Amino acid sequence: NMTSISEDSDKEKVRSVSVDLNNDASLVIDIPDALCERDKVKFTIHIKTTLSSFQKSEFSVPRQHEDFIWLHDTIVETEEYAGLIIPPAPPKPDFEGPREKMHKLGEGESSMTKEEYAKMKQELEAEYLAVFKKTVQVHEVFLQRLSSHPMFRKDRNFQIFLEYDQDLTVRRKNAKEMFGGFFKNMVKSADEVLISGVKEVDEFFEQEKIFLLDYSSKIKDATAKAEKMTRSHKNVADDYNHISGAMNSIAADNNTAFKKHLEKCAEVFEKLRKLEDRVASDQELKLTELLRYYTRDIQAAKDLLYRRARALADYENSNKTLDKARLKGKDIAQAEENQKQCLRKFDKLSESGKKELTSFKARRVVAFRKNLIEMTELEIKHAKVRRLKCCVFSFKRNE
Repeated sequence: NMTSISEDSDKEKVRSVSVDLNNDASLVIDIPDALCERDKVKFTIHIKTTLSSFQKSEFSVPRQHEDFIWLHDTIVETEEYAGLIIPPAPPKPDFEGPREKMHKLGEGESSMTKEEYAKMKQELEAEYLAVFKKTVQVHEVFLQRLSSHPMFRKDRNFQIFLEYDQDLTVRRKNAKEMFGGFFKNMVKSADEVLISGVKEVDEFFEQEKIFLLDYSSKIKDATAKAEKMTRSHKNVADDYNHISGAMNSIAADNNTAFKKHLEKCAEVFEKLRKLEDRVASDQELKLTELLRYYTRDIQAAKDLLYRRARALADYENSNKTLDKARLKGKDIAQAEENQKQCLRKFDKLSESGKKELTSFKARRVVAFRKNLIEMTELEIKHAKVRRLKCCVFSFKRNE
């Protein structure tokens, strides 16, 4: 029930999510070690820095998933960051699938041969480890996105998260707070409908809004199709596994000259299974995970547009309030001050929003280009191996 991953045992890290991070050595963060026990994952955060705001130049701290969510929430709630794309929070670790399969395997152990059980157990352990590695990586990417941003890296709560050398023991939200968050999201959804009628005054943001809404829909559709493709490859691998097992079973009860051919066929299908598993794994890492990540990142960009639209609506309402105050000849100074504050906030969000959305586009293009090239190279490699195995099988069959 306990799994750990360390830098020593996983020197060749496979990165599924590419993010265009600054190569700034003044604050370097990674997660070299993590421990999974039941429903909790404890991460070891390693920090190396030359910044004077930190007490040490190199240190490590223990953190749990809830600590990451706390950090994300505090950043979202900081008014100063309203004009920034806030990196999406890492999803909650989910090991239920591999655990359920492992449980079923234990129940069916009596109906399997020793070799079959060992083989299935090894495959499930590999699947569990792959999920574990991805969990570690998405948490690492979240911290690296923050550390590479000129404003987030100076955030006080971020520094506390990195530097406090004890467990943060961040408590989970209670039912009342969770309902409050749900209600807040409902209000936001209704608010989005109301402010959608506000006429956009900047062509740049109007085009970004149209693009992100369309792009978000296409990314979600692509994610669903990529997941379906990955499942199909895994199903093919399972079929190869069953065929290989069936041939080995037949060969075990066969004492004729045909026994040797059955064993060779079983061996070939086993190799094809491993290859198909590798294809599925590579597609999951290089494409599906990337699409899942940018589904969340696009939502973060849309949230920025929402906050700016909210500021625009507030500014227009302040203009109406000022007009009413002037007509009545009351509270004019207060209305004028409120209008100035709303305008300053809107201008600030517009200025930082343009920079963030432009940077987001460049980062996204680099990430997709890198991952698609790497996935294509792996596909070509697997195709060559598959062709070679078929040739070897054909040669053996004709011996």
